[in-house]
Amino acid sequence: MLSHFCTTDNQRLEALGHTSTVSYAAEVARIVLQETGLLPHMNVGVMSREDVILLRRVSVSQGLMLESISEKLLEPGGPHYRCPDKHPSARLSSIAAAGEEKVPFTSGLLIGIGETREERLQALLALRNLHKQYGHIQELIIQNFRAKKGTAMAKAAEPPLVELEWTIAMARLVFGTSMSIQAPPNLTPTMTDGKEWKRLIDAGINDWGGISPVTKDWVNPEINFPMFFESLEILLQAPWPHVNLLAAATADAGRLMVPRLAVYPFYINDLWLDPTVLRRVLAHENSLGYARAEEWSPGLAQDAHSSFLEDKLSNLNGGSTGNHFDSVTNPAKISVGTDGTMHPTRAIGFQGMDVKRILKKIEEAVEPSEVEVTRLFRAMGPEFHDVVKAADELRARVNGEKVSYVVNRNINYTNVCGYKCQFCAFSKGKLSENLRGKPYSLSLDEVSRRAVEAWERGATEVCMQGGIHPEFTGETYMEILKAVKTAAPELHVHAFSPLEVFQGAFTLGVSVEEFLVELKNAGLGSLPGTAAEVLDDEVRRLLCPDKISTDQWLEVMETAHRIGLRTTSTIMFGHLDRSQHWARHLLRLRNLARNTGGFSEFVPLPFVHMQAPIYLKGRARKGPTSRECVLMHSIARLVLHPFITNVQASWVKMGPGGAQALLAAGCNDMGGSLMNESITRAAGASHGEELSPKEMETLILSTGKVPYQRTTLYGDAPAQQRIRAFSARPLT
Repeated sequence: MLSHFCTTDNQRLEALGHTSTVSYAAEVARIVLQETGLLPHMNVGVMSREDVILLRRVSVSQGLMLESISEKLLEPGGPHYRCPDKHPSARLSSIAAAGEEKVPFTSGLLIGIGETREERLQALLALRNLHKQYGHIQELIIQNFRAKKGTAMAKAAEPPLVELEWTIAMARLVFGTSMSIQAPPNLTPTMTDGKEWKRLIDAGINDWGGISPVTKDWVNPEINFPMFFESLEILLQAPWPHVNLLAAATADAGRLMVPRLAVYPFYINDLWLDPTVLRRVLAHENSLGYARAEEWSPGLAQDAHSSFLEDKLSNLNGGSTGNHFDSVTNPAKISVGTDGTMHPTRAIGFQGMDVKRILKKIEEAVEPSEVEVTRLFRAMGPEFHDVVKAADELRARVNGEKVSYVVNRNINYTNVCGYKCQFCAFSKGKLSENLRGKPYSLSLDEVSRRAVEAWERGATEVCMQGGIHPEFTGETYMEILKAVKTAAPELHVHAFSPLEVFQGAFTLGVSVEEFLVELKNAGLGSLPGTAAEVLDDEVRRLLCPDKISTDQWLEVMETAHRIGLRTTSTIMFGHLDRSQHWARHLLRLRNLARNTGGFSEFVPLPFVHMQAPIYLKGRARKGPTSRECVLMHSIARLVLHPFITNVQASWVKMGPGGAQALLAAGCNDMGGSLMNESITRAAGASHGEELSPKEMETLILSTGKVPYQRTTLYGDAPAQQRIRAFSARPLT
């Protein structure tokens, strides 16, 4: 508590252990960043270069309004008289210092305080010159003056709406399409019917700035909205408009309102952000660089009565995407729909013609380009629903209403691995990260026992993969395979990732084809399409630098298909990858599938972040959002058609409810019952233990679809195995 003797600002700062306001602000920002998860944006006035450096360590961005370049405003009687910090040169110097120190920066103009239109243009050009030099201005604020009671300008005339529109339009023309331009919605002049906001959008803004659901605008606390808003019974004593209301007005103007961060996507990297700050930002962003805005992540447990995904995905093809907002009695609680927007937008006239054109092109069996697939991954609002609807209609034409699953068992025979994949929390060994769990390697007897137990419990498949043990050779993999086929000869062996195949062939000094032929002759039934992660070496260099390359993965798959071994295909997404990488991945799979016809299915695997090294090091996102998960499954259905006709929803990653919901987004398969699963659970997932056939079929039936127990290669499961599966007791 401050002593009552501290009567001046400096004394108060000294009592808090600071010599300046900037030092105090930096300390507050540090606490906020570390203890709340909120991302500080600092606007402390004119700054020295040292101030900028200090604040950069604890904030995602900084800001300082230029306001005006007119020096006449500093003259007696002017609004900036005796305000040295308002001198244009002082403000431009601070903005330049931020550019030199690579700080994402916000600036802008305050109009209607005595400047001319020409002077506004001069101010915009001055800011543009600095931005051309440093590239650091992430957004411009065009703010209109509002008179305040108790100030010398209390009776000064306020600029009309047309002046605000003109200045916004000039800013757009001066800075072009790449600059974000905002106008504070709570300061909009002459608000009468809400159409004024549309006029601002039409003038050129693309951003509303910061809108608080819990605090009022302390700079402009006295400004309130007119009666037509109050009739909606929304809390408007605080001058910020209710987020729901603003989202609706934005939608009426033909735009979608989405939440962003206090730092723009272009600047979310280690060039522009301090490493301590960057890790916090990555935890809050989605693949587009906007705000994640949801608590759910792949692998997190879901409450059966209030499941995030079940609520949000239950009506993907309907008019609602879940409750975007709590009632107006709780305006502080904000939710974002699975479609990525902050307002239900199915009924508005938003036109995503490029998305409709791409979907039409795919419907006509024309292969989409990388740019077009990337564009589909950016779909939100009505575009999102168009993509999902097209995918599910295609699923219905290809697969009907039948939803398949396989009774299988995972056997992860070792977690010892010499590779350093940054996403993997499963592997242990001298070269691995310091992760939970102990190293192990199963004996051949234990592998055999588990295989026999799986067969007796109704399984038709055993899926086997493990770490790349430095002592394993191709002969080791052959021994594991033979152990299973000897113990349970009728069990289909779906085993060995392309990395294991590549490693096995290398250790034996034979070609990949020769090794695969040996495995096939020994009883290998098919290969899992894991170790793909993202088939783009730009990602792989950071995510799994010592793993096989994209071309090597594709080579193993092509070789397997050529000798008659079918394989699955996967993608592990939502970490440090972006939508363009996903597009390349899908198109590479499509190309190979068209040439070989050897892929049985496609399995999207959302990144589970909780124990992953790359997330714990602050270099990855918290997995894909619900919107990204839905789009991955839907877009895969569209892009891979007609060469891969089965799309699987991973209940291990998504949770049973999430996987169930994806059956309305283009998926026709629920994967395996597993019996055991180690890899995803090692990453922190709550799901992965057995989902019994009865539970699987109950989930499928609840969607109105028909369950179908299949084999690995989509044949009918033997009747005897089906009986065993339904009568099997839980594993202990």
